[in-house]
Amino acid sequence: MPPIDLGLQADLAVRMLIAAILGAGIGFEREIHDHPAGMRTHLLVALGSAIFTELSIFGFGPSAGGSANVDPTRIAAQVVSGIGFLGAGAILKYGTSIRGLTTAASLWATAAVGMAVGAGSWIVAVVGAAIILFSLWPLNSVIARLRPQGTREVRLRLHAGRLEVLGEVTRLLATRRIEIGEINSQRLGKANYEIEMRLRLPAGVLQHQIVAEIAGLPDVEVLETAGGED
Repeated sequence: MPPIDLGLQADLAVRMLIAAILGAGIGFEREIHDHPAGMRTHLLVALGSAIFTELSIFGFGPSAGGSANVDPTRIAAQVVSGIGFLGAGAILKYGTSIRGLTTAASLWATAAVGMAVGAGSWIVAVVGAAIILFSLWPLNSVIARLRPQGTREVRLRLHAGRLEVLGEVTRLLATRRIEIGEINSQRLGKANYEIEMRLRLPAGVLQHQIVAEIAGLPDVEVLETAGGED
């Protein structure tokens, strides 16, 4: 067994700490916006990626008593594919909603930040973390300002007797040029579904008319509306 290189171990420990800090920083934005994958999840993803990368580079090479033919990219490649399972969980938690896509993408990108730190690419890691934070926070505000002025956000909760109603509702909204921000559906029993929708009504579209048209569809009952009053 080769002697322990304390200098190298200290360097690797510092890399792990930096990866944890950068991951927690990215997760903080998700945390304050009440997303399920927050500081702890992003911290662990970045830290785990850094550890795997360090092991792939330093843990199995000749200096560690391993084979000289070890490919240091193999474990890193497995991290890239393996993080997809965690990201898929963030999406599937919301059923048909697309809300979890950004969180899943941030987890995947945070794994890359951790891998960069583990490989010793400090500038790549810091710049990557900064770009991720920009995409999650300031860029979101910029996109909100680019939306047409006068739009209003409305939340609807519907009861449906059949799941096909969801397609009928979306087609109705598409003909009125109404943007659907989020959809959640839940099966409560036989012929018993509950649908929640977040809509963005453009200027000139009356909320009560849209609600009345949706309520007029077969097997649809509007249980609740919130926001965007005419």
